[in-house]
Amino acid sequence: MIGADVFLDPARARGFRFYAGVPCSFLTPIINRVISDPALDYVGATSEGEAVAIAAGAWLAGQKTAVMCQNSGLGNAVNPLTSLSFPFRIPTLLVVTWRGQPGIHDEPQHELMGQITGQLLDTLRVPHRPFPATSDDVEPALVLAEAEMARSELPFGLVMAKNTVRDDGLHEKPLDPRPPGVRRDFREHGPHPARFEVLERFLGIVPDAAGVVATTGKCGRELFTLADRPQHLYQVGSMGGASAMGLGVALHTPRPVVVLDGDGAALMKLGNLATIGSRAPGNLVHVVLDNGVHDSTGGQATVSANVDFAAIALACGYASGASCDSLRGFEHALVATHDAPGPHLIHTRIAPGSLERLGRPTVKPPEVARRFQRFLAGR
Repeated sequence: MIGADVFLDPARARGFRFYAGVPCSFLTPIINRVISDPALDYVGATSEGEAVAIAAGAWLAGQKTAVMCQNSGLGNAVNPLTSLSFPFRIPTLLVVTWRGQPGIHDEPQHELMGQITGQLLDTLRVPHRPFPATSDDVEPALVLAEAEMARSELPFGLVMAKNTVRDDGLHEKPLDPRPPGVRRDFREHGPHPARFEVLERFLGIVPDAAGVVATTGKCGRELFTLADRPQHLYQVGSMGGASAMGLGVALHTPRPVVVLDGDGAALMKLGNLATIGSRAPGNLVHVVLDNGVHDSTGGQATVSANVDFAAIALACGYASGASCDSLRGFEHALVATHDAPGPHLIHTRIAPGSLERLGRPTVKPPEVARRFQRFLAGR
């Protein structure tokens, strides 16, 4: 058994200062120490998949990252690990606990995952080794992890068995409740604009310095068709993860960051809004383009008709929530976000449908990620 700092100190020396994850009792010592150390940053996510997407955004903004979760949470992380980390070639150090390890008594819900943890990581093409159990094991584990991530540009896993790390206590400041946000209503109750019209208007307003994360599906495809810019990140997979990626970016850049989300994607990961409201990055604008359907898969209705995303955002701690349903209203709502620190959410009702003969981004995901990374790092 080792103390948490026996692992965290050499990891910090190698640049690992950003951690995201969901707690597990096996991880308690590591998470508590990360939270207690002012030199480290920890984002407690509402799901493991969200944590992977947050870390991906932080990596884009120049951070070396680690994601911590229980092995049961690998089920929640399968989608972003395969459709975000893999196609975009985004590495992260993945610390996974081994609940249900064969031969060690555990709760029944961990039995199957305990048997297949290694196989699942292998299937996900995440190379892995045991989490270091002695101080002499730490440096070789980190050297191997860094070498593998540099070679593959993909995550590397450390699998933590029971009683590997000693708990040295938690010193966490309670979160202060945020003051109520501002509700803005720019609705005109007329015909809804098309998404590409909103995106055209957006492209004419968004600052050249802003990073833009566009959700998967036709939103990113239309944005690329209208204008391909280095400031754009087209999230071709990991539905629901755009806002979490945007949070990871916004926490590590002074630039404005805009997330172009969809109603179906936002509903899939509503917990992201709570995490964003909790961390409250002042440079983040979250736009939900709500056409009420899953446009990329045949136009099946979502459940957004009775959903007030602006009210949800305010309830989660956003600084403002705006509602609009016209081009003029959208422009007013977007310009209004310049007046005060965010995060801001703009819920925009739009018409179903998309551009005819809509293509797909011709820039491959790894290059999209790296040019976006270079854009964020530039002046």
